[in-house]
Amino acid sequence: MVRQYLTVSALNRYLKYKLDNDSELQNILLKAEISNFKRHSRGHLYLSLKDDNSSISAIMFVSNTARLNFNPKDGDKVIVEGYISVYEAYGTYQIYIQKMDLDGVGDLYLAYERLKEDLAKKGYFKEEHKKALPKFPKTVGVITSPTGAAVRDIINVIGSRFPLTKIIVYPALVQGVNAKESIVEQIEKANNQGLVDVLIVGRGGGSIEDLWAFNEEVVAEAIYNSKIPVISAVGHETDFTIADFVADVRASTPSHAAEIAVKNYRDVLLDIESYQLRMKNSLGNLYNNSLKHYTTIINRNVLKNPRRLIEAKELYFSNLYDRLVKVSPVNVISNRKERILNLEKQLKSDYRYQLNQIQSDYNHLLEKLELVNPLNIMKKGFAIVKQDDLIKKHISEIDKFKHLKIEMSGGEITAIIKDMRGKE
Repeated sequence: MVRQYLTVSALNRYLKYKLDNDSELQNILLKAEISNFKRHSRGHLYLSLKDDNSSISAIMFVSNTARLNFNPKDGDKVIVEGYISVYEAYGTYQIYIQKMDLDGVGDLYLAYERLKEDLAKKGYFKEEHKKALPKFPKTVGVITSPTGAAVRDIINVIGSRFPLTKIIVYPALVQGVNAKESIVEQIEKANNQGLVDVLIVGRGGGSIEDLWAFNEEVVAEAIYNSKIPVISAVGHETDFTIADFVADVRASTPSHAAEIAVKNYRDVLLDIESYQLRMKNSLGNLYNNSLKHYTTIINRNVLKNPRRLIEAKELYFSNLYDRLVKVSPVNVISNRKERILNLEKQLKSDYRYQLNQIQSDYNHLLEKLELVNPLNIMKKGFAIVKQDDLIKKHISEIDKFKHLKIEMSGGEITAIIKDMRGKE
């Protein structure tokens, strides 16, 4: 008897027929982990489903993806419904997914989206409600687990960036049945005490179940009603909770929250140096302008010889009196004389007032000049350091192998450098 040979196409068709007509394989409920996930440009999903020992190829057509309530990715643990069939062209069998949910958290995602939508309608996420963070908080409150990595990261970052900032840890449960009540209690406690300027509320990374306390409505309301600005720091950069949307500022990680809460003291020192330079320039301009004003005042003729002004006026009125005597009757002359005398008294009075005012301005300018006089500043303990007849403003400008000339109140000192240390 001659055996009949099958073609590859015939074999694949036969296998497909057998699988397609196996009722057990046409309604598969599978629990697995996603790997090799890819999204086709047309919307189809290609992936593998695996457990600890095996894997199977899978496809989900775009017509079925519309019912997804999450964005699939590698590592997601899922429950899928579908059927097994053979792709004839390559002779491979795979599961055709008709429905897919996250394993155990599908309902959580639905609840998350519903609460997010409700709170958005209430205005909990609006920017106009967000409170500004203080530039230099004296005390930072941290609401998290007292034993987790998050609190250590926050303390370390704040300590390195701005050591003067105090930290108050409000210990809270951040996972489990009672976590939401614990977080709310500590937020309210911090607000009632009024000891902190900003609050960091959060924890390290985890699954959606681990982070769920920060998706609870009572926690969102506590953050929304907090009088103290709140920075949320829940999970990793890719994790988003309801608390992140309600908080005044969202940080990607607890360490990032600490960086947002306090400035780096090195940056602050640079700002201070900039302000000092601006103040120095302003004082220099004030000194120069005051000196010009002073020079202008002391060069006025009225200050050099004030008697000349009086003599000129006396001569003028004397000549005027003589003319009146010659051309006027006795009574007119007498009246005019009396008027002239009164004018003379008024002139002298006005002159004295003007002279006193000028003298007062002069004294006031002298006082200002004394305040900015470098010699007076030296009397307070300051000195001018020179090297090669150039003023040195920073230790980096000093050549330790050359002598220093130190000008201070009372004289100059020539110094030899024995040791030189910079400060951070």
